[in-house]
Amino acid sequence: MFRTLLQGLSRHMPSQCAVCHSWPSQPVCEACVGQFAQPQHRCHTCALPLTGSATQCGACLREPPPVDQCLAAVAYAYPWSDLVVAFKFQQHPAWARGLALLMRSAPWVEPALDAADVLLPLPLSKARLQWRGYNQAQLLAQALEPGKCQTEVLLRIKDTPPQSSLPRSERLASVRDAFAIDPLQIDQLRGKNVVLVDDVMTSGASLAAAARVIRHAGAAHITALVFARTE
Repeated sequence: MFRTLLQGLSRHMPSQCAVCHSWPSQPVCEACVGQFAQPQHRCHTCALPLTGSATQCGACLREPPPVDQCLAAVAYAYPWSDLVVAFKFQQHPAWARGLALLMRSAPWVEPALDAADVLLPLPLSKARLQWRGYNQAQLLAQALEPGKCQTEVLLRIKDTPPQSSLPRSERLASVRDAFAIDPLQIDQLRGKNVVLVDDVMTSGASLAAAARVIRHAGAAHITALVFARTE
């Protein structure tokens, strides 16, 4: 049913809620946000849901990720999974502003953005960017903090298959050496507080690979921030 609603969503009616078809001033109305975007207690460094009072999951305790903090606004589940697909693949770049507002409302996101020196969107390959027409992570980062978003610092130097198409065991290998920092932009990162932005986190392999090169360039603190997290 939700896919039918999305397919019928007119580009000439950008204020219609993509979930319930009411008429708010953003892509998803407050009632649907309240119903489907309740805050969850998540691992501090990979954003997987946790029970109890622990701040990190067992996997992150055994092998600490290359980020200092990981934040996710919602679970990659109904209705957000279909909304993300429409945002990325059905030419709805204007939804970035509404999704960014929802990201800002998640716990700890506002302080992370306030403390950030720079926001880096996870880059697409040139071929994928040309095919899609826009980088959804860049649109989110620009909507979150236009004055702090830098799009020429973190580069994707190797085209990789979509992470969702690979088994978990192959994801880390597929993005190894996929990212680099522009040598002329290293001063943008040295000693800085960086927020790395993407739309969806699955295994976290792409974010981890990007975070490693950011850390190698001298970043003092790295927060990964995504709209949705698979669980």
